[in-house]
Amino acid sequence: MLKLVVCVKAVPDPEKADRIKIDPVTKNLIRQDIPMVLNPIDKFALEAALVLKEEKGAHITVISMGPPDAASIVKECMALGADKGILLSDRAFGGADAFATAFTLASGIKKLEEFDVVFCGMASSDGATEWVGPQIANFLDTPVVTMVKAIEENEDLTWTVRADFDNGYRRVKVQLPCVFTVTRDLNTPRTLSFSGIIKARKKQVDILGLEQLGVDPEKVGAKGSPTIVSDMEITSNTRETTMIQGTLEEKADAVLELLKDFGSIG
Repeated sequence: MLKLVVCVKAVPDPEKADRIKIDPVTKNLIRQDIPMVLNPIDKFALEAALVLKEEKGAHITVISMGPPDAASIVKECMALGADKGILLSDRAFGGADAFATAFTLASGIKKLEEFDVVFCGMASSDGATEWVGPQIANFLDTPVVTMVKAIEENEDLTWTVRADFDNGYRRVKVQLPCVFTVTRDLNTPRTLSFSGIIKARKKQVDILGLEQLGVDPEKVGAKGSPTIVSDMEITSNTRETTMIQGTLEEKADAVLELLKDFGSIG
């Protein structure tokens, strides 16, 4: 049976992103007053695992790093069909950049002892670095394929996937175990069902902290993050507007003249 891992993240609700603030001292995002939701693209990573479970048989472990209330996001994944949920939660993990986050998640995955594929969303809606998946693979010492848009062959231990590449795609053969980061083209995520929610009530989310992971506290959280935000400034996002008056023909002629002035047309 395939052993699949899906990395998910609880992120501030994108629809309320305008309420996110930044601590002027620590330069960290202040998200306490914003509802947390499952990172949108992580739904596609979870769906990939759920489809494989239905087609081939698989055990799915969902793993996340975040504050205690992020357990509800892990529980949501279990309601959708994941078999096991793990939340890495400890004050020591706070303030982590992509590097420290990947190290912590990889440390949690290693506790599983065995896995075949780790699925990650290509990026998070609040960070969008696209680094966490590849860095997890580095810490796990496994191959990684980023921006996967289709799984074409998944027999035995060598899979073939299609992944975005510049303005086209690349077809890659990769040996398991491996890490895939996925795009929205991969599938269509399912929605929660009432029966799934009921079943998930009986499932427990395992909470692992620094002691349970057994890692060096200097390698996690803010202490383990090489990224430093030295300064920030508010930028203006205004545009100069030109109002064009006259008939339709006059307006069209004026637009053409403006385009010529900008060098857009000859």
